[in-house]
Amino acid sequence: MASLFYSNSQHVDFDSVLTMDDQGMVSIFQGLMASDLAGFLGCPAVIYEAALVDFFENASVREGVIISTVAGQLVEISEEWFAESFELPVDGLGDLSEIPKDVIFDARSIVSLSGEPVSLSGRKNQMKIEFRLLYDIMAKAISVKAGSFNAITVEKFSLVTAIVCGVRMNWARILFSTFKKMVTPGSKQAKGFAVQISLLLENIPNLELGESSEFPTSKILTDKTVHRFVSLNDKAGAEEATGAPKPKDASKKRPAVDVGEAVAKKKRTIKKKSVTSHSTLEMVAVAQEIVPLQMVEPCPDVPAVEDHVEQPAAEEDISADQPVEADYEPATEGSWYRVRSELDEEKQLSSELKQSTVADQLKSSLVEKRPAQWTDQLIAKKKQRQAVQIRTVRTCSKSTKPAESLNAKDTKYNYDRTFQKPLQRLYALCPTD
Repeated sequence: MASLFYSNSQHVDFDSVLTMDDQGMVSIFQGLMASDLAGFLGCPAVIYEAALVDFFENASVREGVIISTVAGQLVEISEEWFAESFELPVDGLGDLSEIPKDVIFDARSIVSLSGEPVSLSGRKNQMKIEFRLLYDIMAKAISVKAGSFNAITVEKFSLVTAIVCGVRMNWARILFSTFKKMVTPGSKQAKGFAVQISLLLENIPNLELGESSEFPTSKILTDKTVHRFVSLNDKAGAEEATGAPKPKDASKKRPAVDVGEAVAKKKRTIKKKSVTSHSTLEMVAVAQEIVPLQMVEPCPDVPAVEDHVEQPAAEEDISADQPVEADYEPATEGSWYRVRSELDEEKQLSSELKQSTVADQLKSSLVEKRPAQWTDQLIAKKKQRQAVQIRTVRTCSKSTKPAESLNAKDTKYNYDRTFQKPLQRLYALCPTD
């Protein structure tokens, strides 16, 4: 976990790089020494990983002083102690934005590879090879910004301008300000200065730091690492100049199969649901099947008519032409109206009986069993009923007995005994006129 604090760091071995034959490279390291950054960039490269983890986990800023606890012991780092430890200048411009714009414009032309001012929104391949290395040192060791180091930004180029043009800067304030951002919660500043913090903790008396580890040699600029940096950038520049594409890694895909040996695949057919609309609907004449009428067989549960319909013997012998003999006395005109009301009540009763299901089944069964016999009987009974009605009307018209003198025997007329039950049976079996 402590390796995250120096994954992008850059350290300089000034004794090694100043002996190089490349004067351009030697000039940029001399510029760093002239800016009094040699003590910060070239300090002994020792790392205390456990102490670094404790320091960043417990660090905070109070009244401009960085406070933390390492191995249970309080640690305070002030700006003055920070400047004294690395022999940083405390005078000069305290902010990069204070660098004059004309100086930045001159630096854009000095570092340019083509002689034209470099674009501050372009890439660092516009600069000469030695200034590309200086740009990396300022971005990784001074600015400590996460992200791409190939893109040119105003802040990073301002740091390069201060070294190239010899601008006097207050490096103690600038670097300590970056240090405070590293320990501020919620800050986007990347954590770094691993070698410098380890050296500060080492100078605190009676502080247990644990075992130390060496700083990775690949991140220390020496004569060999600088030559390697130059060779890699020259190769990349030559490829860009010729336009040759970069070699790609071997593809991990399976080799293509011979077309002749490949088996032809069956094409998939997609069945779409048919969508009906009013425009596609048409009127089609459909021939309906003719269903023949069926005769309904009598219900076996319903008893035959002969079982519960008893015909009186005297009634079967009466014909339509034979006069009706009644054993009652002639009725008056008032009694005729009563007879009519009783007949109306019988008709109403018969209509209710006809609506029942049993009566319908009885009719259908009788008609299907003996249609001819019962038809004759119904016609005879109908004529008989008409003859009874005519005879009653005639008798009522001839009677002179007042309605008030009728006794109890006359009010009954013996009608219930003679006509009521036969008429009820007739109305139940015959349809209404």
